[in-house]
Amino acid sequence: MAYFNNRVVAVTGSGSGIGRQLSIALAAQGARLSLLDRDPAGLDETVQLLGAQGDSVLSSVVDVTDREAMDQCAAMTAQRFGRVDAVINNAGILYSGDVLDTEFTDFEHLMDVNFWGVVNGCKAFLPFVMESDRGSVVNVSSAFGLMSAPGYSAYNSAKFAVRGFTESLRQEMLLSGKPVRVTCVFPGGIKTTIARSARVAATLDKAAVVESFEGSIARTEPTEAARVILRGVERGRPRVLVGTDARIVDVITRVASSGYQRIIPALKSGK
Repeated sequence: MAYFNNRVVAVTGSGSGIGRQLSIALAAQGARLSLLDRDPAGLDETVQLLGAQGDSVLSSVVDVTDREAMDQCAAMTAQRFGRVDAVINNAGILYSGDVLDTEFTDFEHLMDVNFWGVVNGCKAFLPFVMESDRGSVVNVSSAFGLMSAPGYSAYNSAKFAVRGFTESLRQEMLLSGKPVRVTCVFPGGIKTTIARSARVAATLDKAAVVESFEGSIARTEPTEAARVILRGVERGRPRVLVGTDARIVDVITRVASSGYQRIIPALKSGK
């Protein structure tokens, strides 16, 4: 029997990309789903792709930065299905730009979605997940939550914060004695539309950024990312690396420690 069969799982950012593929994979395992996304069209498309009927899916147009709405959605999920077994805080956005070229509002926007969105999801759903006999909290960071890169200070800040928050939460759950597994996911470049919807600094050419991301960085299919993530959750892994690039980043940061901060500028400058 599939691990998620008849389990109630909430997925943020389920209207596209990894979130959509997670939803499809979970539905295939027999999970009952609470799907959240701020884009109603994308969310509707995901539901249609699932082919789900009746009581198996609850879809909610919710912005993860809206704490009250997230609390309401968690309560609605528990009321609809009788419990919540897992939450996957997947929603996130991308931003490119050097520190001096990045507006304060862009730093704030990245933190609001990528960090506070995760915190909001955890705070809203965790009380219900803790009542499950086999609960899971899954927070999506990034390979850039393991290693920083020039031009991504805002994104790095949020994803490093997700990592620290998640690792602390895992320890708290171990201390609590509750059967809640906490997993932090570190995807490398995934073939989604995240770059096309991203903000960039005014000094950058958006089309060039998108071309670079989709041509050189995004290598892993979202279907494969979903498979790896769910396998890691099933096995109770504290850390899930998605893609060869994420695994390479993990090795570099372990071996080189802070020395990687000289490697990347050297490679970019050709020196």
